[in-house]
Amino acid sequence: MQQQAAVTGREYASHRIAIDPAKTQAEEPHTGHNRWHEAIEPALEVELGDVVTLETRDAFDGQLTRASTPADMALDLGPVHPITGPVYVKGAEPGDLLDVKLLAIDPDPFGAWGYTVQVPGFGFLADSFEQAWIAHWDLSPDYAESPQIPGVRLRYNPFPGTIGLAPSAELRGRIIEREGRLAESGAALPPDAGGAVPADTRIAGEGLRTIPPRETGGNLDIKQMTPGASILLPVYAEGALFSTGDVHYAQGDCEACGTAIEMRSAVHVTFSLKKGEAERQGIKSVQIARDDYFADPQLAAPRRFHATTGFPVTEEGENVANDLTLAAKNALLAMIAHIETRGYDRQQAYAICSVAVDLRISQVVDVPNFIVTALLPLDIFM
Repeated sequence: MQQQAAVTGREYASHRIAIDPAKTQAEEPHTGHNRWHEAIEPALEVELGDVVTLETRDAFDGQLTRASTPADMALDLGPVHPITGPVYVKGAEPGDLLDVKLLAIDPDPFGAWGYTVQVPGFGFLADSFEQAWIAHWDLSPDYAESPQIPGVRLRYNPFPGTIGLAPSAELRGRIIEREGRLAESGAALPPDAGGAVPADTRIAGEGLRTIPPRETGGNLDIKQMTPGASILLPVYAEGALFSTGDVHYAQGDCEACGTAIEMRSAVHVTFSLKKGEAERQGIKSVQIARDDYFADPQLAAPRRFHATTGFPVTEEGENVANDLTLAAKNALLAMIAHIETRGYDRQQAYAICSVAVDLRISQVVDVPNFIVTALLPLDIFM
């Protein structure tokens, strides 16, 4: 593949989109947005090879603080997720493949604080967990600890939960149509102007919500996207219009309760371009590449662990053939029960699963019972 670079000999510039953490994104709309739309004005224009720093807000845009309690969990989902950008990358055109190199992520430069919440009605096991709950985390450059989950220490393994590009008008229309067919069942959120940034009527009413990932990226929640990774994104709009946010200090391969260790951050990236490669190769979704471990090898393949398994049989004993979702839920419920034997209550156990447990598809051939494994690294316990 041919890679386009900036002009040889040019001094690469450094840029920064700075935020005021005391203000919401609606109060600083020039710094970012919480809907995907191709008409959003760029916050910054850069050349290929420039280093860009994007300061990011937390996933709920300041609705939670260090003083928040479960009584504060009546959260407004309209402002979720505030993302910083867009960054217009000069030379990027539809059909190209944008290579976003993650250089570094700074943990909460504004207060060394993060949180994990359980919001009623939200999360993989929402039917089993109806009470609001919150854990506050004290963040360092090495470890996070929470008084709400004593005896647990999680190592720093940061990544952007949300990272992506603007859609084209045509792609956005197709997404609205297909997700609209799911909206009546509650399986998707249609465009909604409530809490939208920017508040421009057309963009707010037509912009895609940031909750799901799509062709151009978005809320991916892939914990292997740590610094050192190249995120390869198919370009649909001129200038690519890159944005990121919703950064996580650490997360399990499941984010089961709907949140990881959420934090504010500063994300450092640089861009290169593979001209025409998305169109030429038929790349229609995100790809990730890296040349080293995404984390300390003991985080990727823990030397000590306890695993539970799940297969697709309901509590009533009905075998639902080849249902990976049911298998995953059963593996997770078994893991929660195991963590309870270690002295934690169910909500603490659910949070530990969200921030540390990996759900893995173990096999998809032994019909009717596909297997999902939940893997708990034991070195998180002090």
